Amino acid sequence: MIAERDLRVPRARLGGVTRATVQRQAAATDPIVPFSYATTSMGGRLIVHLDADAARSEEALGAAAAAVERIESWAARLTRHSDASDLSALNADPRDEVLVRPTLAAVLRAGRTATSQSEGLADITLLDARLAAEALTVERPAAEEDGVVSHAFDWSMAPGRLGSAIVRRPPGLRFDLGGIGKGWIADRALHLLAAWPSVVIDADGDLAIRCAPGRTWEVAVEDPRTPGTSLAVLRLTAPDGLPARWGVATSGTSVHRWTVGGRPRHHLIDPRTGLPAVTDVAQATVITGSALRAEALAKAAIIAGSVQGFALLERARVRGAVILTERGETLALPQTLPLLGN
Repeated sequence: MIAERDLRVPRARLGGVTRATVQRQAAATDPIVPFSYATTSMGGRLIVHLDADAARSEEALGAAAAAVERIESWAARLTRHSDASDLSALNADPRDEVLVRPTLAAVLRAGRTATSQSEGLADITLLDARLAAEALTVERPAAEEDGVVSHAFDWSMAPGRLGSAIVRRPPGLRFDLGGIGKGWIADRALHLLAAWPSVVIDADGDLAIRCAPGRTWEVAVEDPRTPGTSLAVLRLTAPDGLPARWGVATSGTSVHRWTVGGRPRHHLIDPRTGLPAVTDVAQATVITGSALRAEALAKAAIIAGSVQGFALLERARVRGAVILTERGETLALPQTLPLLGN
């Protein structure tokens, strides 16, 4: 969450358990108080934050509105909630080879990369598993009781003309772009605003950030247990006098959560079982160089659990991570601590 001109986000020290005791040096700059253009999109919020003073407010409004219009166009092609989208057309096509248009092709390729970077845990082929989990109204299914595991499907892509692609998949395989699509949109939208040195695209919590030298973005990590409070505040700057790119994404089990047979269920599917992940992580925030990569790794950290999740994030060499466990502990990778605000 970015502090807007008419909204000051409460600050909170990172509490609980940490994995290092590195001391943060005093921040050199005050946080940006941006011009912010907010709307609803992709099933949630979409906010464009620009580092613009009052003299450029009209220019900022026009730039933000144009970016939002382009984002809406991309989102309309990628959503599974509209029968008119390119994604829905692909999912409804019975053939095992389907030609898809450039935007969907680009996001599917990004999804394959995200699966690889997350060591297989962030997978876009689990739509049917997610819908099955959401539809459950009885006790655990036989597959779960018997220890039978399902897994993500093998599929591939071949290049087509002018950015299109041919998707090759097992018959009936359907895709769910979800957070991967939002991360891709946030990263792509950042390029639309290249004329602005300091920008944040907030695609329903997936943040693509550019920061100019001498400027600082302050990002609050929300505490899901108490609305309006923060687990931590990140201060993201441009080190070494060069423009910096950041990606911040938060994933959690508290937003889409329900109970079946007295057991908690959520929307994050473990591709190793095809069922909601059994995990001790309630929320994970990951800081990297892109929103899409941060989204994939945040999801993977939850599915893997706190011990294996931290190990995965360390192998991925992320810039930072803040994890809230089901026990109420707040954990951070050591490299996160220099980013923390007061």
